[in-house]
Amino acid sequence: MDRIILWSFFIIGIVLLFFSFRKPLIKERKPIIKDTILVFLMKAYFSTFIGIFVAKEKMIEYPVRFLSKYFETSIIFESFLYPIMCVYLFQTTYHSRFLGIIVQCALYTAALTIIEVFCEKYTDLIHYHTWTWMHSFITIFLLSLFVRILMQWINKMDQSKV
Repeated sequence: MDRIILWSFFIIGIVLLFFSFRKPLIKERKPIIKDTILVFLMKAYFSTFIGIFVAKEKMIEYPVRFLSKYFETSIIFESFLYPIMCVYLFQTTYHSRFLGIIVQCALYTAALTIIEVFCEKYTDLIHYHTWTWMHSFITIFLLSLFVRILMQWINKMDQSKV
């Protein structure tokens, strides 16, 4: 059953990724493909780095995972689903003020954390040792906010060159 859930997450991720690369219907300056790819890759890089540390320190265990010979982390979450979520966060907050970014970031983070808690309680996809749902919420929130602010800074620097 856990493998079916993993494959379901993977398929959902493929569908979400497909829709995230479609052009948003915003009249003013809009996120472009470059921004979407950059957000995806930055998020995958940072979350994989943190995930490796957390797994090596045995704070979290992933008994059932893709490519278990090669990775001790949840590669589907850290390198695929979480970066896709950050792409949607970036796109939906593109014209938002800081408070709007904070609120949406908290909502996206809450959704991911609820799914993680459900998986921890009812599947063998994840087991907390010294980690808790609060650690997940805080790290997902702060990392998402960091990447969102970093992208805003990158775009501001890019516009100032023009």
